[in-house]
Amino acid sequence: MGKVVFLYRSLAYRNAAADILRKARKLPLGAERSAARRYARALRDLACTEAWLEGRVAREPRMAQRMMASG
Repeated sequence: MGKVVFLYRSLAYRNAAADILRKARKLPLGAERSAARRYARALRDLACTEAWLEGRVAREPRMAQRMMASG
């Protein structure tokens, strides 16, 4: 169940980033367009970071179990 929730959250970040980029392309050059592009990039990076964290959390309990068994 956790992986399904993660997938939906990650897809939501990526879709939001794509929507903001589409809107930013329609804006004239300037500060507002740059801010929208930075925001979209941050959402995309967040989706990637969450993917890394999700994989990291899945491995961590196994490492803790090994440490307790050997200690």
